[in-house]
Amino acid sequence: MKSLVLAEKPSVAREIARVLKCQQKGKGYLEGNRYVVTWALGHLVTLAEPDDYDQRLKQWRMEDLPMLPGKMKLKVIRQTSHQYQVVKGLMKRNDIKDLVIATDAGREGELVARWIMEMAQWKKPFYRLWISSQTDTAIMEGFSHLQPGKAFNNLYDAAVCRAEADWLIGLNVTRTLTCKFNAQLNAGRVQTPTLAMIVEREREIKNFKPVDYWTIRADFAGYFGDWRDSSGGRLYELARAQAIADRVTGQTGTIKEVKTEAKQEPPPLAYDLTELQRDANRRFGWSAQKTLAILQDLYEKHKLVTYPRTDSRYISSDIVPTLPARLAGMNRGPYAALVKPLLEKTLSPGKRLVDNAKVSDHHAIIPTEQTLNLGSLDEEEKRLYDLIARRFLAVLYPPHRYQQTTMTTIVNGENFYSRGRTEVERGWKAVQAVLADKEDKDEERLPEQALSAHRRGEAVTVQSCKINKQRTKPPGRYTEATLLTAMEHCGKWVEDEELRESIKGSGLGTPATRAEIIEKLIHTSYIERHGKELLPTSKGIQLIGLAPPALRSPELTAQWEQRLADIAKGRAKRSGFIADIRRDTSELVEAVKNSQTVYKADNISKSKCPQCGKFMLIVNGKRGRMLSCPDRDCGHRQPEKENPYGYKGESRANQKLIARYSDQEELGTNLGDLFKAALAKKQEEK
Repeated sequence: MKSLVLAEKPSVAREIARVLKCQQKGKGYLEGNRYVVTWALGHLVTLAEPDDYDQRLKQWRMEDLPMLPGKMKLKVIRQTSHQYQVVKGLMKRNDIKDLVIATDAGREGELVARWIMEMAQWKKPFYRLWISSQTDTAIMEGFSHLQPGKAFNNLYDAAVCRAEADWLIGLNVTRTLTCKFNAQLNAGRVQTPTLAMIVEREREIKNFKPVDYWTIRADFAGYFGDWRDSSGGRLYELARAQAIADRVTGQTGTIKEVKTEAKQEPPPLAYDLTELQRDANRRFGWSAQKTLAILQDLYEKHKLVTYPRTDSRYISSDIVPTLPARLAGMNRGPYAALVKPLLEKTLSPGKRLVDNAKVSDHHAIIPTEQTLNLGSLDEEEKRLYDLIARRFLAVLYPPHRYQQTTMTTIVNGENFYSRGRTEVERGWKAVQAVLADKEDKDEERLPEQALSAHRRGEAVTVQSCKINKQRTKPPGRYTEATLLTAMEHCGKWVEDEELRESIKGSGLGTPATRAEIIEKLIHTSYIERHGKELLPTSKGIQLIGLAPPALRSPELTAQWEQRLADIAKGRAKRSGFIADIRRDTSELVEAVKNSQTVYKADNISKSKCPQCGKFMLIVNGKRGRMLSCPDRDCGHRQPEKENPYGYKGESRANQKLIARYSDQEELGTNLGDLFKAALAKKQEEK
């Protein structure tokens, strides 16, 4: 008898099969003496479409909404049905005694396997492979410690709740918006509040009224000081700033206070997926989706890093004994000199790295024990690996230590403040420099300078005084880095204090889905990338006005994410969550139906639909920009390509056809009819 191993992707399946010595190739699987390894190609089974419940639902009609099936059904995805049949056939084999779920170790991975099992009516025992890296050692260790499959029932329940909630909310609200406003509009429980944050930021920027202000800096020969009073360092009246400068210039003052403190800056925390995506966006300008794709290759293909889709920035205590082996694996090239001092001592990392209470399904992203071969990586893989490697080393290095000196100089009753630091121990900063978000910069912070030895009571003279004119600035537009931060910490937009506190660990979406949400907003033309910045389009701004208020706020979605986490941990029930989602769906649909808002499309082209004559809309398709008929009953779509006659056909062949068989263009002739006439002439010629 053999065990059937179900992986999520062919590449992962091949690696598992190699380790398990499954060398016999079959169609869609690999087989050995003890195991048969197959794969899922991502999802093979999904929730049924509305028309699978009732054929009438193929048509989008307001009177059919909301759609609330009594029991959600599953269906095999047509495009990958061939692989589903392979997996199902293997499940029915008499020599298969049990199943090992080896899909991604997380909520969605669990759903991939369980839906296949449910569709194929799997009744035999099953187990769970739960690993955080794809090295041979990790795979062998995982198979020697397989866990009972039923131990992950709560995780599966949370995954089903997420999928059904997205179906109920997303499909119903999208259909209602589309029917109500006769436009292709869609909404979702995560994407709509995310879009709302971008739209609100744009509103703040446009409504911002800049104000001039002045700051004063005095030069004391050996150092400089910035003027401050009890309200800060900004002066909103030039006359007052000039009066202060005149009063102190050339005058002698006294150093009122000199304070020197020993300080230290601890290393940054290890990476979770969101923090790594933020850093890659700041440093390289990469999208969150691109970072995830490269990271997935470092995990699956090269086996150099641990599980990507993690929300933890800590490791558990059982990982600590593996740290020397991980350091030895990366002890190459630019990292050798940095690794050497760590390998020469006994590692005892503290709470900034090791915290069992802060590790959920997976620990932080760190290097594996796999021997590093930089030559096998392309340039982008090297850059991302370098971020992970240096962050890992930095956490194991000592704090950055320095002496900070602050001084207050008083001249004619005006206070000037100075700050300087002297480095004592470079510490982790010898490994990695950290970039701050634009929004994190504190304009009021005193600049650092090299302060020589000064003592309290010392007399100093103001050599010169400079008045600097500045203007208040609006908040910056979101970049992917700052948007990921906002999605992760959406509590600041939640008014209820108790709820705000409860969602600190959840936010909008999950680390695994946030990149996909951003890409979806771009693909559906709700936002656009302008360099690193994300700007809402007219369509996106209008959608936020059309969507029901409850769906615009992060509050409702964050509540759901918190409840999904509780379900996964066994603290809440699936039935209660779905009942609430069904109620919310009905309320959201009614809110859209009763809306008095008007939608005005701004993507109307000058081309008429060849089928019904309406002016077509310019939309983003999978193969580029498309022209789409606004009439859903017509549904005509074609690429945005022009020929000399203005007809935008579906292919270059169509354009050539018109050019050859239409020797004149009659004014007022419908271009669709012109195309049909050309086609008829061609048939006659044959």
